[in-house]
Amino acid sequence: MLKGILTVGAWTLLSRILGFARDMLVAAIMGAGPVADAFFVALKLPNLFRRLFGEGAFNAAFVPAFSATLSAEGPAAARLLAERMGTLLALWLALLTVLGWIFMPQVLTVLAAGFNDDPLRWELTLEMTRITFPYLFFICLTALVSGVLNGLGSFSAAAAAPILFNLFAMVALLGLTPYVATPGHAQSWGVMASGIAQLAMVWIVAARKGMPLLPRKPRLTPDVKTVLWRMLPGVLGAGVTQLNLAIDTLIATLLPAGAVSYLYYADRVAQLPLGVIGAAVGTALLPMLARQFRTRQPLSAHRTLNRAVEFSLALAIPAAAAQWITAGPIVQALFERGAFGAEAATATAHALAAYAVGLPAFVLVKAFAPGFFARGDTSTPVRIGIAVVVLNLVLNLILIQFLAHVGVALATCIAAWVNAGALAFLLHRHGAWYPDRRLRSRVPRMLLAAGVMMLVLWGLSALLFPAEGLRVARLLLLVATGMATYFGAAHLLGALDLRDLRNLRRRKSSAAAVA
Repeated sequence: MLKGILTVGAWTLLSRILGFARDMLVAAIMGAGPVADAFFVALKLPNLFRRLFGEGAFNAAFVPAFSATLSAEGPAAARLLAERMGTLLALWLALLTVLGWIFMPQVLTVLAAGFNDDPLRWELTLEMTRITFPYLFFICLTALVSGVLNGLGSFSAAAAAPILFNLFAMVALLGLTPYVATPGHAQSWGVMASGIAQLAMVWIVAARKGMPLLPRKPRLTPDVKTVLWRMLPGVLGAGVTQLNLAIDTLIATLLPAGAVSYLYYADRVAQLPLGVIGAAVGTALLPMLARQFRTRQPLSAHRTLNRAVEFSLALAIPAAAAQWITAGPIVQALFERGAFGAEAATATAHALAAYAVGLPAFVLVKAFAPGFFARGDTSTPVRIGIAVVVLNLVLNLILIQFLAHVGVALATCIAAWVNAGALAFLLHRHGAWYPDRRLRSRVPRMLLAAGVMMLVLWGLSALLFPAEGLRVARLLLLVATGMATYFGAAHLLGALDLRDLRNLRRRKSSAAAVA
């Protein structure tokens, strides 16, 4: 599991770094005005469906079925299942894309309700969304092929594919802007092109590994029906975070201009630790748990889940603490330049601090959800998901009255904690997980180590950030100091034994040598 987590995490980290470079460029050129608001809504819509029908619900249902078929019947049967599912998915996505393009005005009337009385933002959003929406077709098929690669134990290509998104977006922003209506239109074309490039990349890698997936006449065989049946409730269960973000976007459009952009930039920063930790753990954990449950190894599955939770919290707790205490310096260093002024930076920093409250919960959801999916239970997360979506909507409507756009971020975080708590409670009640002694002993020590780090960062940021210039360098110094403080304190307090990582790496190397 560690090899998969580290591989996915490393590529995701590189992608996030390039993503920050893209966001810095976008902030400097587009700022937080009507064009930026319109583009971020246009980007949100295909990404919502991507999480629901791509790497979210689909992979939660498909990866265990593919892994089981590969183990029990061999590569040929697994490839046949993947090709049949791919053909069905492509037909559905093609229909959805065409319908979405035609009825986009009606869709935006609901999802961007706040723009209905703003003709400029409405027209810009409609134009850009019609450019970006076909991205859905390519990126969801990319998720299917990535699921095949993950089932084969190959994580690099799937994790590296998003790098192309950032590269294409930056090239388009710099190269196409003089030839289209706005920088947002240029970005939209870059998004669309990146979907094609990502699909091509993972398909080529899969073909080289003996899985050259090709269109096949769709047939509703028992294994295909099983995947579809498990996928339907998972559309909400696995994609609950994205549904909550969609609600956040809808509510943000009701607020004054700039709110959508503030939340987007804050979410992008918050997604760095979530993507590196949560996505890596969730991606690597699901196939392993599926194998352990299938081969009747409940104790192994229990240990695997505990170590995944421990690994997640060991990184998520300090990341949340650092994000909360240094939100201002982070936003100043990354975004405050060009069209993105001090007022926008302050508003974004407040949202980022609010998102930090929910970071450990977001990561825990990524760790707990595979505990259900690996056992073929997608109905339990969906029931929790529906309740959480309703809770998030209610909290949004209440909190924006007092906190404006910050209330949107805080509502999402509260809902995430409820989601994580409910998943943990039900796993425990079903006997699928309970925190072992090691986990119970280490989590309080992680919190104490994070508290020590917060004190150091608070003092250092007060010294470094009244001054102007070299903001990125000073931010890097903050990050390095925070990491050194936390890991040092965690090691001394017994919250984290750095020898565990070395031992796991040695076991991984030994296993690879035997294989």
